[in-house]
Amino acid sequence: MPTLLHHPLDPSSRLARLMFAEYGIPVDLEEIKPWLREPQLLELNPAATLPILLDTKIAPAVGCLAVVHAIEERFAPAAIDGLFPADIGLRSEMWRLIEWVIFKLNDEVTRYVLEEKIIKRDSRGATPEPAVLRVAKTNLHEHMLYFNWLFATRPWLAGDTMTLADFALAAHLSTLDYLGDIDWGNAGETRDWYSRIKSRPAFRTLLNDRVVAMPPHKGYADLDF
Repeated sequence: MPTLLHHPLDPSSRLARLMFAEYGIPVDLEEIKPWLREPQLLELNPAATLPILLDTKIAPAVGCLAVVHAIEERFAPAAIDGLFPADIGLRSEMWRLIEWVIFKLNDEVTRYVLEEKIIKRDSRGATPEPAVLRVAKTNLHEHMLYFNWLFATRPWLAGDTMTLADFALAAHLSTLDYLGDIDWGNAGETRDWYSRIKSRPAFRTLLNDRVVAMPPHKGYADLDF
């Protein structure tokens, strides 16, 4: 059985977990706090980032893109459609939006929220900086406007078919939702899309996540939110 080194609120780790769950592949989860830069992690990835996929048969897959490719290539069942579409146009749009999510959305929103609300908990005397969280909230509003526009014109993020891009966005939004940073009452079309993808069986493992001494925001695990 493969092993995934992850953190429950790391969006890239959540993306990998969603893929495994969607494909019905069991995986051992080993929780790590990457910001502590422990030797076990640095030996595998000097960049100290997650996720990392371990399999006794082959070399580790390190980092978000390597892991999602490894899961698709090694574990996607032949009996169902994979998350990488065959159509070249749809696949190109999928990768464009994955890049938007895992780089732009992460760099402008998610990483700041995680640094202030999660990582600082392990730094004695450190407290969240309200100014940083306000900037992240403002940036998130702009991203949500763009996602709303996309979902007003198509059923899924990249087009007519659910793809890996949907799981990438769902991974980030679920992290922010756990921490109470999304106003779903004003989320428009993105809320409707999230309600659909949140109801998928693959999402159940994420909805059961709990961080010690930090319960999820009200409604996080509710399908009717």
